[in-house]
Amino acid sequence: MIQIDSRAFADWQTRVDAVGQDRELSDRERIDAIDVLAGELGAGHPVALFERAGSRDSAGEERAAEPLYRAALAAGLDARRRTRAVIQLASTIRNLGRTEEALSLLADEFAATEGGELHDEAAAFYALALASSGDEKRALSVALTALAPHLTLYTRSVRGYAAELLTGR
Repeated sequence: MIQIDSRAFADWQTRVDAVGQDRELSDRERIDAIDVLAGELGAGHPVALFERAGSRDSAGEERAAEPLYRAALAAGLDARRRTRAVIQLASTIRNLGRTEEALSLLADEFAATEGGELHDEAAAFYALALASSGDEKRALSVALTALAPHLTLYTRSVRGYAAELLTGR
């Protein structure tokens, strides 16, 4: 793995983000461009693996993305990227029809991010997996609970109704 200082890494990430946002690129061109940039960090670099996975996932190539997400997680990502990788991997495997595995990953991440920066994101994908599993009431409860703090009115009521969905009262 190539060592890279924080300024160079920030520049690298800016270039990766620019590729991801370039709407002129086809999915294949985006994947190829990310692969070239990932090569700058080295084949086994966790962030390079994560970005390669994400480019494939965004292109609808879930089967190619899954092993890259798993390799990125195994290689050791920083906390924020680790949460993103778990969410994205779980979404990918849910799309591949493995809802129970996705639910397990997302339930753990939902609990682990409680009070953290990406908790609402974990909640959104957890709710989707719950709905895919047929547990629509719990999915709605998770989604409403995540939404409630962002409301300008009715926060307490929405939280109460979200809880009520689970208790049946």
